[in-house]
Amino acid sequence: MLAGVALVLLAPGLRGEPIPVRHQQGAAHGFLALRSLQGTRLAIGDVTQVVHGDRVTSRLTFRFRDGSIDDDLTVFSQHGVFRLISDHHVQHGPSFPKPIDVLIETVSGMITSRTDDGRVNREKLVLPADLANGLPPNLLMNISPSVPETKLSFVAPGAKPRLIQVSVKPAGKVGFSVGGSPRKATDYVLHVDIGGVAGMVAPLIGKQPPDYHIWIMTGSTPAFIRAEGALYEGGPVWRIEQISPSFAQ
Repeated sequence: MLAGVALVLLAPGLRGEPIPVRHQQGAAHGFLALRSLQGTRLAIGDVTQVVHGDRVTSRLTFRFRDGSIDDDLTVFSQHGVFRLISDHHVQHGPSFPKPIDVLIETVSGMITSRTDDGRVNREKLVLPADLANGLPPNLLMNISPSVPETKLSFVAPGAKPRLIQVSVKPAGKVGFSVGGSPRKATDYVLHVDIGGVAGMVAPLIGKQPPDYHIWIMTGSTPAFIRAEGALYEGGPVWRIEQISPSFAQ
């Protein structure tokens, strides 16, 4: 769910550990809006989860007003810890300058990408146990806001897929309201780590991607509230929020 953290091809850092399951993920169907930071609605999204035993199939699909599609199908297990099984992410249409079609299969370590002209590229990687493509909100709902930093691994798509590491840190509480009732959410900041000399130079040459923010209402029943970040490398920062259905009068 919500896999659209824009990741670039950078050297990986140290790998983290799988996130323990504190809140079992269940069957669900939610509705999302994707907007510019100025409030213009760009797309409507459906997010679904189906559970079979300790295996969960999650799908997030954004349908853009210009006909573009962002579709992410993620399968993971939640037996003690969260482990990614597969993630198939597709982006195409006018909103995406570089369309992608990438399938990650963790058992085989195979990364399969398909291009618009029909070419299929396959790369095999040794994938870490904490691989998190397609999983950020599910994982953040299971991380205590008292934990100062969590490391997650991702596969960054491209002609040569690479493993990178993302640092997740809570940045404090942010107030919001539901029907006038005040609530608070934890703002988690996802930052792509670039180690060594490359990390010092990246901000100077414009290679450091902007941070991605995900707001989670924590507690005994955590919930996704909002996200802000780019959905593709070099893309604009967009906002994702929950929306409610409306009925014709």
